[in-house]
Amino acid sequence: MSPNVLVTGGAGYIGSHTSKELARAGYNVFIYDNLSRGHRWAVRWGPLIEGDLHDTERLRRVMEENRIEAVLHFAALIAVGESMQTPEVYFHNNVVGSLSLLNAMRAAGVGKIVFSSTAGVYGIPEIIPIEESSPTVPLNAYGDSKLMVEKILHWEGVCHGLQYIALRYFNAAGGDPDGETGEDHYPETHLIPCLLQAAQGARDPCPIFGDDYPTPDGTCIRDYVHVTDLAEAHVKALHYLERGGSNATLNLGTGHGYSVKEILIAAEKVIGHPVPVVQQPRRPGDPPLLVAAAGRAGEVLGWKPTRSSLDNILGTAWRWQEQHAALARG
Repeated sequence: MSPNVLVTGGAGYIGSHTSKELARAGYNVFIYDNLSRGHRWAVRWGPLIEGDLHDTERLRRVMEENRIEAVLHFAALIAVGESMQTPEVYFHNNVVGSLSLLNAMRAAGVGKIVFSSTAGVYGIPEIIPIEESSPTVPLNAYGDSKLMVEKILHWEGVCHGLQYIALRYFNAAGGDPDGETGEDHYPETHLIPCLLQAAQGARDPCPIFGDDYPTPDGTCIRDYVHVTDLAEAHVKALHYLERGGSNATLNLGTGHGYSVKEILIAAEKVIGHPVPVVQQPRRPGDPPLLVAAAGRAGEVLGWKPTRSSLDNILGTAWRWQEQHAALARG
């Protein structure tokens, strides 16, 4: 009998891609989302249950009624800049909401969770590439909210026997190879979709935040991972927990970084014409360099990114953006 799993935030970008991979792997997927940032159209691989993360009692009932065996937790606010303007909102949503979910899981007897964390927990790293054991000193409220949840998961494991994997993403990017789902935030703050929308004329020129960082071309460097690779890592993490694997916190990255200017040049090559951009000052809370030491996820989960070439990331993202814009017009 196929296991039933609950995907919180499953109407969002990474949540919808992971829902597809879970369904492909034979799981019965139930999506729990309040649609404040997610999209009804992105729910295609299981029923949508509309609800708020802070509604502990409703979450408990949903888990019991659907015989949920594990949770994959994506429901969170994720914009770094916004988190520095309204940190209280981020802590309420990301931390208090996660506590509500964990309380509901404990009440319903659900003991496994895969948590969507972030490389933002590291702040400005002392050594590149960044190991999982590197110091965690977040520079922004978003990263700190995720780190707080990681600490809560640790103590839930110690005190209540919770099985968990926390996955620290580097930069999720790209689109579903089949064009069935993709990245659609509003407002859009991520570099690649921002560039693509600017290229279409669907937004003002894309801002480039900072050109005076201590990097070769002065712009930030990030480790970009294709979203389908990330989705597959979640399925492997769930399999690992089902086999009784020990609790773990793992990086999801490629071990190679690209600067903002390098992404811009590559995007223009894929699109075939220049992309309008505008130089802006540094954005508060942005570290200059984030590149993963990516080997441990391979050792623990047997995961390796296979779709994360820059050409594939930009190609799938551009195909999605063209298709999505056409759908919006139609």
